[in-house]
Amino acid sequence: MKVMQEKFGEIDSQLVTAFTIINDNGIEITCLNYGCIITKIIAPDNKGNYENIVLGFDCLDDYLKYSPYFGAVVGRVAGRIKDACFELDGKTYLLYKNENNNHLHGGFKGFSNVVWEAAVIETENEIGIQFLYVSPDGEEGYPGNVHIRVTYTLNNENELCISYYAKSDQNTLLNVTNHTYFNLSGNLKRDVLNHFLKIKSDRFLELDKEFIPTGSILDVTNTPFDFRDGRTIKEGVISGHPQIELVGQGYDHPFLLNVHHDNEIILWDPENGRTLTIETDEVGVIVYTGNQLKDDYEIRGVPSRKYLGICLETQGLPDAIHHPHFPSYILEKDKEYSSVTKYKFGIIKNDEHVLP
Repeated sequence: MKVMQEKFGEIDSQLVTAFTIINDNGIEITCLNYGCIITKIIAPDNKGNYENIVLGFDCLDDYLKYSPYFGAVVGRVAGRIKDACFELDGKTYLLYKNENNNHLHGGFKGFSNVVWEAAVIETENEIGIQFLYVSPDGEEGYPGNVHIRVTYTLNNENELCISYYAKSDQNTLLNVTNHTYFNLSGNLKRDVLNHFLKIKSDRFLELDKEFIPTGSILDVTNTPFDFRDGRTIKEGVISGHPQIELVGQGYDHPFLLNVHHDNEIILWDPENGRTLTIETDEVGVIVYTGNQLKDDYEIRGVPSRKYLGICLETQGLPDAIHHPHFPSYILEKDKEYSSVTKYKFGIIKNDEHVLP
């Protein structure tokens, strides 16, 4: 296994570095110390073609101009917070409004638009990058100085492990995820509508017209949200279901996971056999099918458009601070926040059609 580094650009006189980690099987992952962005993942298909399977750019300016969180770590709180405010310990906190009247993915800068400290880490079995950032008290409106560490590691089992660790000196909110857009076709040859998705989930959250959870937890049975046996993305997009129509003819919904670290999320491109298996200790996953992707720029020579990528954001439930029956994402003073999500890259041969 090996790691390479090169200059990717500068922002506010700070150097932005691209780190590429490569395992013995030829899997490559390139990430930036700006926003912890995963900008490339090179993985093989069932014919041995190694291609990029994520959306991203080759220059920093494009990230600054166009990126809808491509590959970034988002926080302090991933997802939306209704009315960009919350009450904690009897005090009301006002957050930055960056989507209508609401707060999205940490605000104006959040974790996704800052330069992190970065260091290469190597052990006998894996190689990776460790990112560190201190979010000061009051940043984006949140209380507490938060020290956060994000680690990306790659092993020879073709597993990318993302681990998060944080502490705060005040009670605060914390709900972090990675916002990579996957497209297993390779080098964006096709959109993701014919990708096959399987999720071990019986329930999903109903959204209102601003994509905020209403508080209702719905059964997936007999709906386009039932991925327990697997289905294509396209089936839902053309279903006419009101929740599908609401978010722009696709998915942008939180699913509550039934199990953890047990093949709970599997994405598959039947045309080339690439698979992505995601396991996590988080309560849920947001499935977002790129319904809001704009068409006024290119992604490595490919015109951007709806459904060009799918995000599978493992995290706590959005707007949980306003829904007491959702699992809490309040981080108490001096308590440890930790979360791990593992992404395994695999192949199904042409004569195989069975997913775990």
